[in-house]
Amino acid sequence: MTSNRLVALLGAAARHQRHLRDLSQRELAALAEINQAAVARFERGERSPTIPVLERLFAAMDVQLVVGVEPLDAHLDAQIDGLAARPLAERIDGLGLDRLLDRLTDFPQVITGCTAALLQGAPVPVDSLEIALRWQDSKPFTRWLETNYGQRWNARWGEFGGVWLEPEEPGDHRWSTRYGEIRAAMCDELPETIEVRHGERTYQVVPLVELEISEPRAAGLLRRYRNRQLASES
Repeated sequence: MTSNRLVALLGAAARHQRHLRDLSQRELAALAEINQAAVARFERGERSPTIPVLERLFAAMDVQLVVGVEPLDAHLDAQIDGLAARPLAERIDGLGLDRLLDRLTDFPQVITGCTAALLQGAPVPVDSLEIALRWQDSKPFTRWLETNYGQRWNARWGEFGGVWLEPEEPGDHRWSTRYGEIRAAMCDELPETIEVRHGERTYQVVPLVELEISEPRAAGLLRRYRNRQLASES
């Protein structure tokens, strides 16, 4: 049986994708060949469709559902606690973000995911620069990757390399480059951002409230951090 939390997350993700495409629930239902009332119940988190229907619903919006897992052991909690104990400026400096951002000038992008959460003060682990990137800019992004020794993550082999670089090709949107790792959330239009400033630099980041809806990986870590705060206060 699907948990209420998971149903709510899936419904929020579907609603977010539908809004990005300016579709009504009726229009989405027609594209996916399902009942409009079923779409409404799903988006409200009242009921989860079967996996085949779920895949058809997302495919109707030209996206796919990606299933991931997160650790439940104490290792991740220790990481979060360790980050919370360090000054934010120190955490940011340790990532080397500026070096990579200074070279991403061939196409517009904004910071999202765990990177955006960290820049807003959340002590979440960050293993790469996460950006939102428009599909229309995928070709200049691919050229940038080619110039900077990019290799795409190969989930089958558990390493970088051996698969096509282009974001249009199936696979994880994660690359290694000469300047660091990049994760890209591909979208039709860049999400709205807020500006945060650290030292002499300003960053355009997706706000935390939007990350909770549109970025499951970051949302899971933010919930974990809040739960630890609540547990320590009780």
